[in-house]
Amino acid sequence: MTSTPTAGARPDEVRRHNRTALLRRLHVDGPCTRAALATELGLNRSTIKALVDGLAESGVVEERVPRARSGAGRPSLLVLPQPLAAVVLAVDIRVEQVAIALVGLGGQMLGRDSWNLRGRAGEPDEVITRVIESTRVLAEELKVAPVAAGISVPGVVRRRDGFVHEAPNLKWTGVPLGDRLTAAFGFPVRVANDAEIAALAEHLRGAARGSLDAVYVSADVGVGGGVISDGSTLRGTAGYVGELGHMVINPAGRPCYCGSRGCWETEVGELALCRALDLPTPSPRGRIVAELRALTPDHIPVVLGEFTHWLATGLITIVNAFGPELVVLGDLFTALPPQVVTEVAATVSRRSLVSRAIGGTRLLTSTMGTDVKLTGAAELAFEPVLHTV
Repeated sequence: MTSTPTAGARPDEVRRHNRTALLRRLHVDGPCTRAALATELGLNRSTIKALVDGLAESGVVEERVPRARSGAGRPSLLVLPQPLAAVVLAVDIRVEQVAIALVGLGGQMLGRDSWNLRGRAGEPDEVITRVIESTRVLAEELKVAPVAAGISVPGVVRRRDGFVHEAPNLKWTGVPLGDRLTAAFGFPVRVANDAEIAALAEHLRGAARGSLDAVYVSADVGVGGGVISDGSTLRGTAGYVGELGHMVINPAGRPCYCGSRGCWETEVGELALCRALDLPTPSPRGRIVAELRALTPDHIPVVLGEFTHWLATGLITIVNAFGPELVVLGDLFTALPPQVVTEVAATVSRRSLVSRAIGGTRLLTSTMGTDVKLTGAAELAFEPVLHTV
């Protein structure tokens, strides 16, 4: 991010640009002194003072004496974002559960709710109705009014209007999710693929923080991916991007619901793990994780040898295609034994031409837990809000 305005910009545009840059810095990275803000944003102290004073007068930030003081003289005040100055709704729609949260400026989760999807509860109309009702109850309890929303969906989503073209594991087709929720709430609603949203969360607040080029890959019922390229989310035509689970890597493999055979998710998704662990398909997520963690080092190559091969094969293709400096594994992949992750990383580094060229691609597991998509959904909602708050 740069604070240098484009040539010929009007003074009000320059001020707005600088204000947004400062607010984004506080929102993502937390409290900071005026002096540090000036250094990081490349602005002089008088400009920083004017921006902070304006934001403080509007109640968007406050200044506070730090608890830990060092040295003599007047302490440098910390500038802190005020969570209630802008609140957004984050929604994570999964195959078996929906979670919502109201998130304040700075990323603080103010309150949350969740419910399981069984039978008709997973139908689009039922999910939409429950999201609307639960949000209103939560907002009343917290006495806040959200100004925007971000929604995570495990499917192919048109970013322009939040139209869910297809979400096979939800059995959704042609759902105008964004338009319907925008009409119900009366504020902007942005919808995106769940893996893309998770990649955004990892880029801003997780393992890929500070990385300009990264790929997030997750295994749930299916396998999805999100790509950060040159510091921005790669979106593709109309926002349709990230279906990495449907790369064909084994033409002689199992049929996939998409119509192809041997898609990556048929070899490394949840059902593939169940088969490798000799569990019924499907099995509860907790049981799969418990079985993975119970494997001894001697049994790992026997039980997960084929799985490891196909995971590495897919990642080699991804690294060759996108050239990321790191790949973050999420959801079920975070339960894989470290031995598997280490072997896969070594295979990718050895067999990927791009990985060898850039000196090796790091392979990490996410540490954000189940909140990664809620966090990403909140950041999706905050993107335009930071320009206007």
